[in-house]
Amino acid sequence: MKVVYIVCSYATVWMIYSKFKATYDGNHDTFRVEFLIIPTALLAFLVNHVFAPLEILWTFSIYLESVAILPQLFMVSKTGEAESITSHYLFALGLYRALYIFNWIWRYYYDSFFDLIVIGAGIVQTILYCDFFYLYITKVLKGKKLSLPA
Repeated sequence: MKVVYIVCSYATVWMIYSKFKATYDGNHDTFRVEFLIIPTALLAFLVNHVFAPLEILWTFSIYLESVAILPQLFMVSKTGEAESITSHYLFALGLYRALYIFNWIWRYYYDSFFDLIVIGAGIVQTILYCDFFYLYITKVLKGKKLSLPA
């Protein structure tokens, strides 16, 4: 399964840099990712389960994933609108993370297991999506283009 995941990841990156290269809008892409990478790296260094290199890297990936949507949301807020396919994609990503909540409940109930780092990062990510979910449900599902209120 990991091989499929890695192949899909490489295929996605290849398509971004080749097939869909013309869709990149550098004029609106002004989000500075170092404002996400540096704080999440520091947090992973300070708050982790075991102070070991692989554990710190895993924790960093969890923290970074929780805020990785911010550049896309920043782009939507800067342009004031999003294409239909982009809004569906963002909604699917947010729904994927929101459905993890049921996984956490299941694992706690049946396995007596919970991971505060994963749950905390997942809650942060779900909260970041809440405003987008509202706009998606009130506009896109009614057949309108996603645009931010003026």
